[in-house]
Amino acid sequence: MQVVLLQDVAKLGKKGDIANVAEGYARNFLFPRNLASPASEGKLKELSTQKQNQAAKKQKQEEEAKALAAQISNLTVKLQAKVGEAGRLFGAVSSKDIADGLKTQHGCIVDKKKIVLKEPIKTLGTHKITIKIHPVAQAEITVVITAIE
Repeated sequence: MQVVLLQDVAKLGKKGDIANVAEGYARNFLFPRNLASPASEGKLKELSTQKQNQAAKKQKQEEEAKALAAQISNLTVKLQAKVGEAGRLFGAVSSKDIADGLKTQHGCIVDKKKIVLKEPIKTLGTHKITIKIHPVAQAEITVVITAIE
């Protein structure tokens, strides 16, 4: 019997897949738990429409991410921080500080979780930072940290 999975089912498939299962398994396990429904023509058409919509949505997100990456790549964010001895900062510059700097200086809104820092910046100077906007799009910005006078 062919069924369309409504949710992910272990060892059977993911949501939206069409699976061949025994009639008893479908009738006694999958249907009562709303894990699957019979694969009728209407259900298959609905499934193909949903897959097309998801593909279009994914394509749109990728295009928006690439546009944002092109917009913010090679930007320079200037931040000021208190400095102690030997040019070391009191505290550190975090990804939140960089995201706030991008927003105030350039009007670009970037989630702080997308900014890749191995560790917070603790020294003055120029630093290259990578921003992973989307798996297919990333940008590199320059962060210049100066001392508060």
